[in-house]
Amino acid sequence: MKKLIALAAVATTLALSGNVMAHGSKAKHGGIVQTAGDISFELVSKDGKATIYVDDHGKELPMAGASGTLTVLKGTQKTAVPLEAAGGNMLVAKGDTVLAKGSKAVAAITFADKNVVSVRFSVR
Repeated sequence: MKKLIALAAVATTLALSGNVMAHGSKAKHGGIVQTAGDISFELVSKDGKATIYVDDHGKELPMAGASGTLTVLKGTQKTAVPLEAAGGNMLVAKGDTVLAKGSKAVAAITFADKNVVSVRFSVR
């Protein structure tokens, strides 16, 4: 009986944790979404340019005064490009950024209040 109760408790915990992890993780711009803290970051690659959209609980988080670096790793190749605020909730990579399948990207973002967040993306 104790094993049955323990199994039910684990199953309930897993079922509920899936809902929590899914919070704020839907792509609005067709990109890859990752969450750090309660902030969602969506990496979008189009025509060799990368943009990161930032949301806080589904609301656009203004990026005025923010900056950072986007580092792309593909095999042994490593490319780093600066990120700059581009109005609204966007950060734009200044330079060509190829996000091919299998590559990894790490965004180190410094907000206007000097808080720093690191976000990892896997391109599929």
